[in-house]
Amino acid sequence: MSMSDVVDKLKAHQPKHEFLIAIDSDGCAFDTMEIKHKECFIPNIIKHFHLQAVSKYAREAAEFVNLYSKWRGINRFPALVMLFDLLQDWDKVQRRGVKIPEASNLRAWIKKETKLGNPALEAYCKEHDHPDMHQTLAWSKAVNASVADIVQGGLPPFPFVRESLEKAMPKADIMVCSQTPTEALVREWEEQDVAKYVFAICGQEMGTKGEHIRYAAEGRYENTKILMIGDAFGDLKAARANNALFFPVDPGDEDASWQRLFEEGLDRFFAGTYAGDYEASLIREFERYLPETPPWKK
Repeated sequence: MSMSDVVDKLKAHQPKHEFLIAIDSDGCAFDTMEIKHKECFIPNIIKHFHLQAVSKYAREAAEFVNLYSKWRGINRFPALVMLFDLLQDWDKVQRRGVKIPEASNLRAWIKKETKLGNPALEAYCKEHDHPDMHQTLAWSKAVNASVADIVQGGLPPFPFVRESLEKAMPKADIMVCSQTPTEALVREWEEQDVAKYVFAICGQEMGTKGEHIRYAAEGRYENTKILMIGDAFGDLKAARANNALFFPVDPGDEDASWQRLFEEGLDRFFAGTYAGDYEASLIREFERYLPETPPWKK
């Protein structure tokens, strides 16, 4: 089934329950963010973009963007551009005299393309002979190969994820909204026997997280009965784009967050007492985990 067919199927979704819950995967349901970025993404960035001479700075900047900042969880291609910008601006990197990629073609592609994944990039590369874009595609494919190799066998979901899914399933339709490649998502959810709880698994090839929710929910659920669960500001943005509610999974305190959802958050959501002060207090706490300024600039 092609991605367009999957999107059409999502748009044709018929609710079985009055509530909809959308869940991010990497770093939210599964403890996969750290290993994927530190062992798969970053080594391949250093290799494919020839950043060996500034590897420690590239590593620190990439970890900040993807794990420890307000941009945590953004798509790999905008994250790559952001990394290049941070390195170009860093005085210690400038002293090394290393050429940091300008990525002008990648920046233009990101602005025009909504389905930021390898299939769209491969289609672009077939039509344009831009060496930097072929380099980016080679990097992205290498990342996927590293993930399949290093994260093989999978990692279990955080404590209380499975319990929360079981608790929610009788009352809510549940879907996965992620910017991870769909193939990896399906593999991870099936390996851990939690795919049975969701009606759809949506990855980067199917559009943004906000689009995933809109495709499945538009005209079918009341806004106060849609909840996005995520660990990054992009997840909050996806929720707000659909006037939906948001439950934050705090980076570093994921276990406690999922326990809170299981013990009180879901009950409030189903009872209609989630919106307002309760949600606002959770988001204020969440914001403290994800700063905007890199530590080397403080």
